[in-house]
Amino acid sequence: MKTCKEKAVEWGVSYRSVNDMCKRGKISGAIKVKGIWQIPDDARKPVDGRISSGKYCKKIASADMKSLPIGISDYIRAQSEYYYVDKTLLIKAFLDQKPLVSLFTRPRRFGKTLNMDMLRVFFEISEDDTGKYFTDKKIWECGEEYRSHQGKYPVIFLTFKDVKFDTWEATIDKIRGLLQEEYGRHQELLGSDKISKYEKAYFEKILDCSVNEVELTSALEKLSKMLAVHYGKAPIIIIDEYDTPIQEGYSKDFYEEIIGFMRNFFSGAFKDNKYLSYGFLTGILRIAQESIFSGLNNLTVNSVMDEAYECYFGFTEDEVEDMLEYYGVADKENELKEWYDGYLFGSCEIYNPWSVISYISKGCIPQAYWVNTGKNEILEDVLKIATDDIIEKLYSLLQGTKVIARIDENVVYRSISEDPANIYSLLLVAGYLNAPKKALQADGSYLCEVSIPNREIAAVYKSEILSHLLQIGAITRTTANQIAESLYANDYKKLQKAIAEYMDKSVSFYDAGAEGFYHGLVLGLIALMDNQYKITSNRESGDGRYDISLLPRTNQYPGIIMELKWKKNLEKEALEQLAEEALHQIDDRRYDSEMKENKVKDILKFGIAFSGKKVMIKTKDIE
Repeated sequence: MKTCKEKAVEWGVSYRSVNDMCKRGKISGAIKVKGIWQIPDDARKPVDGRISSGKYCKKIASADMKSLPIGISDYIRAQSEYYYVDKTLLIKAFLDQKPLVSLFTRPRRFGKTLNMDMLRVFFEISEDDTGKYFTDKKIWECGEEYRSHQGKYPVIFLTFKDVKFDTWEATIDKIRGLLQEEYGRHQELLGSDKISKYEKAYFEKILDCSVNEVELTSALEKLSKMLAVHYGKAPIIIIDEYDTPIQEGYSKDFYEEIIGFMRNFFSGAFKDNKYLSYGFLTGILRIAQESIFSGLNNLTVNSVMDEAYECYFGFTEDEVEDMLEYYGVADKENELKEWYDGYLFGSCEIYNPWSVISYISKGCIPQAYWVNTGKNEILEDVLKIATDDIIEKLYSLLQGTKVIARIDENVVYRSISEDPANIYSLLLVAGYLNAPKKALQADGSYLCEVSIPNREIAAVYKSEILSHLLQIGAITRTTANQIAESLYANDYKKLQKAIAEYMDKSVSFYDAGAEGFYHGLVLGLIALMDNQYKITSNRESGDGRYDISLLPRTNQYPGIIMELKWKKNLEKEALEQLAEEALHQIDDRRYDSEMKENKVKDILKFGIAFSGKKVMIKTKDIE
């Protein structure tokens, strides 16, 4: 007999998964002895990862399985028609504290909209019995103290997740339309004898989309008052993805207009509003420095650094294991973890939910699913203003190392240009970095050890860097394709030519002779070749330190060593001689020792010299 732990190692699944199978009677012959499951030595794991005596189907989603809720943010539909990860204990966590206004900051596609719609359905007064959507959920098991709040409040709900326009005029028109729709949900107020004539007139103007910008700023405040008077109960106001139009305003040059509007729009709703029971907001960033809620002292911010609500946005490890079990792909746990785990919210390990469900629904093919769901302006802005120090840290992060950075949760979009060091704060809250270690400082900021969370995010760093290099003309698409094609075809001559062209283009762009050139070169090579190579720089090997080494990940590719040299004002002949010196240095100092120790037989060597905007490359054929 073997223990669950021993069988978990044998089958390549988690201990918890095997223990759960035993409890559900799925392992024939498993018995509990003194509280510990004992499993027969010959018990076998079937193809689909679940243990029973029946036949198995390798299809991820069979007819008797619920589909995965890709892009579903409607709570009622998600929990009834799809595989739903129960996050209803978020309601209990809130009711235990009852903060007046709560802001939840999390990266995009981490379940914010679905959770907010869940809150709406739970709390909102409705003609239908909406309690039926929670009777089989965890919140219902918590007792009458919590169930008594179900269906007892009028609710105002707005989501700004789709307010993404190029102009202020289009943005305010969209917001006007969202308010028209939300007022339309509450048309019972038009027939109420408790609502004054002038309030109904304003209501009609909202429905007609005839309110001007100034009148629109009072929409939340006026609707909350009308609902409170009509129902005798102050409403709950939910604003989802509040900062989406702010980010658009920053990138599309109408920042001051959107900030000015939001300040008045939200202040009427949340600041000194006696017609408010509770308020909920979600977004990527905190809002303190935006002065949107100037003077609001009853706002509770729950960020990725806080332990409050840490497990309610994104999937926990247990939730992922349950999902893999359900779909019969428990054997994919390690791959899924490598690609989509790595986030730490508070002290809770979190998986990217969008990527997890996309991975399973696509037949467990690992790809960068999350990063393709939206634009990555944050990384674009980082690369535009990157200093040498930032470039060096980006390079280190891509190599899997951790770097020390100061994290200020009050950072805002415009602060990137004001202080480039703020990029780490933006990258962290937006989901592009993780902070496994953090220390709170006296000024409220954190000193953190940050890293790239997983392979998916590493992929977006590389793609954005390549896109940036192509955009600024540092390399051409032709060069990128030549490198990819030559690697695929093992055409070393073509690879040499492509790298030489890349070097030439890089030198023509980067500030020749500056430290940033080396880092820019390495970042470009990573973006182009990291799938095939592990790229390092300035490492000891043999009798010295090489400049750049590309160690092949498989024996299919040759190793590549580059030695770079630079001098001012060299003519062609002297530059050629300097490149020869660089090439000979690779052999003289045995820079290929590390590769030979790793059993790399074929090694390409590049001696590269540059002076000003000129570059000379000498290569040595594979030995």
